[in-house]
Amino acid sequence: MPGGGGSPSRWPSEEELDVVRKKVAAISGRDASEVRVVACPYRICPLGAHIDHQGGTVTAMTINYGVLLGFVPSDDTEVVLQSGQFKGGIRFRVDDLQKPIENPGNINWESYARGAVYALQNSGYDLRKGIIGYISGVKGLDSSGLSSSAAVGVAYLLALENVNDLVVSPVDNIQLDKSIENKYLGLENGILDPSAILLSRYGYLTFMDCKVILRFCFFSEFTASPSYAYFSELSKSQQPQGQLPFKILLAFSVDPGVYEAQKCILDENLARRAEHYFSEMKRVVKGRDAWARGNLQEFGQLVSASGRSSIVNYECGSKEMIQLHEILLKAPGVLGARFSGAGFRGCCLAIVDSERAEEAAAYVRAEYEKAQPELVSKIPADRRVLVCEPGDSARVILPDHDRHC
Repeated sequence: MPGGGGSPSRWPSEEELDVVRKKVAAISGRDASEVRVVACPYRICPLGAHIDHQGGTVTAMTINYGVLLGFVPSDDTEVVLQSGQFKGGIRFRVDDLQKPIENPGNINWESYARGAVYALQNSGYDLRKGIIGYISGVKGLDSSGLSSSAAVGVAYLLALENVNDLVVSPVDNIQLDKSIENKYLGLENGILDPSAILLSRYGYLTFMDCKVILRFCFFSEFTASPSYAYFSELSKSQQPQGQLPFKILLAFSVDPGVYEAQKCILDENLARRAEHYFSEMKRVVKGRDAWARGNLQEFGQLVSASGRSSIVNYECGSKEMIQLHEILLKAPGVLGARFSGAGFRGCCLAIVDSERAEEAAAYVRAEYEKAQPELVSKIPADRRVLVCEPGDSARVILPDHDRHC
């Protein structure tokens, strides 16, 4: 299925690319060998819960699932698009003036394509060509706390830039995607999601300071092999053939000294929120250092502590998501778990020992079905628990399959 998963060296797989290329060929009348494809991964944030929008520090990485946008340049300024998730098609022109959406209730899948044109237009870029394309994400992973909307916005930006021969840096694209979300759609999203999607590197943990806008560091010093519930498996960036020791299971800006001196005067609710913010900031730094040392046990413990603080101090999480989180913590081989997102819908993630990832996945499937049979019955069987691997940054795959930009 387009937008699925595979190992980092195989996402997207040739099969997935072929499906997208054939769709674009059918829509455009061009040969499939002419089709270019944007591969735009979803992202997770192991540490840094709820603090990015308050000027905190966070960690992030992409996974090997995401959005695929196949496209060819149109002969003129027209944009023609079809979707793997939504019926019908959309048509408009890149030289049409795009006006911001006034009512959020009017946002639909077309809005992100128009928003990309709006962001480029308002930043002074000259758009002379449109695209004919087909976009598809992963069924069941929209609204899952993996930033699928940012992946879509970035995908459209990269495609439009490609056909118009625009050279735009990742940092500038982060601001362009923020313009789509904030100015065109009227949403209050920050820079975390596009930053993770555009700047993550395979095998590395991305560390972001969200107060000093766009300051990033990358950490990867593993001497063993790791994984993610959403479940994911990492490989050492310098040795992509090696296996890292874990998998990922996806199933307030105040000086700390002032906080310590004044926290006794806060009312109970504010005190808990502040405790989460400042303790999470410490966990992010400790987690960064643990990752750099290759200490996945400590890293996982910090992820679990983040999850507990989200529930107890930040008071996030629905009953169903808290149950899933508790089941993950009991699963075999799990090193740490927390919500992916706010915890009111979507998924949880966990860092899992690579050798026990499938065992842990089976445990979570069985136990969560016991706890929430009606809810689980509504989730596709192959999407209840995913074993994932780390991904790379968003990129354009050119027709020769070898060149990326």
